[in-house]
Parts: sequence; C-alpha cells; structure tokens
Amino acid sequence: MKETILQKIQALPIPELREISVLNELPGSYLNLECALPNGQSAKLLDDNCTYYAAQVERPGNPRCYGVAADETQIAVFEYGCNGADAQLVLWMRL
Repeated sequence: MKETILQKIQALPIPELREISVLNELPGSYLNLECALPNGQSAKLLDDNCTYYAAQVERPGNPRCYGVAADETQIAVFEYGCNGADAQLVLWMRL
C-alpha cells in the first residue's frame, strides 16, 4: 500500500512532489496542523490517533514547504512556513 500511495502522490499536479522517494510513518497528532481551507475556514483534517505516510518537500526559492499526509483513504497536501506556521490546505483527495 505504501508504494501505491507514493505513486499517487508523485502523480499529483504539484511538480515538487515528484521528488518524494520516501514516506515516513508519523502520528496524526504530530501532523495535524490547524490549516486554512479553500473556503476561508480553519480546521484540522487529520485524526490525531491515526498513523500517516508523510513527507515534507522544500520549495526552491520559497520559504514555505509542502507537507503530505496520506493513508489508505486519503491524501492531504499542505503548504506551511517555518515550524508549520500559517498552514494552508492545497489539495485533498479520497483514494
């Protein structure tokens, strides 16, 4: 399943995500940032009690990073500043 999720992440329309070659297993409580949603509201989307496949990708020439969290049912891509500041949801899809 981990390899399938990695392939789906690499196929997303965000070029920087093609660089991801390893996914780490991290607890939702570590990844679950309060983030701005496209509708302007803020929320936490992940389950603190679950484990996710995750990766962080730095953006060349940009102080913000992409963070990816995925499991067997979803992929969430966030953009955030240093230490997870000002997180925004970039993409969310069900698998």
